[in-house]
Amino acid sequence: TKAMQLRGPDDNGVWCDAEAGAVLTQARLSIIDLSPAGHQPMVSHCGRDVITYNGEAYNSEELKRELPGIEWRGHSDTEVIVEACARWGVEATVERLIGMFAFALWDRQDRSLTLVRDRFGIKPLYWGWQKKTFLFGSELKALMTHGDFSRSINRNALASYMRFNYVPAPHSIFEGIEKLKPGHILTLKADGTTTQFCYWDLRAKASEAQRSPLDISDAEAEDQLDNLVRDAVRRRMVADVPVGAFLSGGIDSSTVVAAMQAESSAPVHSYSIGMQESGYNEA
Repeated sequence: TKAMQLRGPDDNGVWCDAEAGAVLTQARLSIIDLSPAGHQPMVSHCGRDVITYNGEAYNSEELKRELPGIEWRGHSDTEVIVEACARWGVEATVERLIGMFAFALWDRQDRSLTLVRDRFGIKPLYWGWQKKTFLFGSELKALMTHGDFSRSINRNALASYMRFNYVPAPHSIFEGIEKLKPGHILTLKADGTTTQFCYWDLRAKASEAQRSPLDISDAEAEDQLDNLVRDAVRRRMVADVPVGAFLSGGIDSSTVVAAMQAESSAPVHSYSIGMQESGYNEA
């Protein structure tokens, strides 16, 4: 957890199931619910499920309304996710989530661990066996602190890095460690076996759209796109800390800032990066 302190400077926590040999940790950057009610790892009200979670669920308030009968401790999206998983199951919860996320859920009853990564893989998640220990985390440097971690380089991954300037999932630069692929759920059972399931696939969605294209006018398409962009930006502006945007002057960042201002009654904060080299100067 200390190795990831820069990622989560506001809070950190450790939860241990000593009898099962399971440990969850969290270095937290507080965005929603800055109080102790948002502390992680977080245990569900029933006591069965424990979560450590990185990301943000932008529809947590809508999901909360679908979970009656719960005495909420706070208003963090973490609590909504762990309670949804306890009531609906992981797969049904993930299918409802709008956001970017990577989380680990420990089932104390079944002694199983479930790892989940968002649809596009915005949030990172590494996993793998090192000797007799199953390690996982959002950064390799956290895994590297474990005494059993082997720093053997994956030569095939190195070749991919030299060719593409990154290591494609599911590989990592180290032998025995993988990236969980976007849109995938991995379950580690009590007997040590693992299974993976793809709950969302970009290629399948693209093929489906090609088979059933929208039959609407250009004006209708423009309106739908505008509504989608505004909705997406509005959801991402919900925070208990100040929100701003990087503005480079390009189409994408300008569109985001314009949508932010359209959804805000006060001037929005935007920032640019200035450099002496004219080719890189965004100010």
